Amino acid sequence: MVQGVGFRYFCFEKANELGIYGYAKNLFNGDVEIVAEGDETLLNEFIKAVNIGPRFSDVNSLNINEIQNESRFNSFRIY
Repeated sequence: MVQGVGFRYFCFEKANELGIYGYAKNLFNGDVEIVAEGDETLLNEFIKAVNIGPRFSDVNSLNINEIQNESRFNSFRIY
């Protein structure tokens, strides 16, 4: 549950800083789904930042599913 604390915008800013493509969107259960693709080292840095989150957020857990690089995105978006 990270809604109302700017979490998706935080992901957007961090992704753009690192050159990560994909999206972040709120789910009906209060979770945020993030799909991200990019260089593995930069993705690991992105994951570390997302695990901490923005100020006032409380990230309880991350579920990470690795998929083969499909290069579906050319930017990072918020939905």
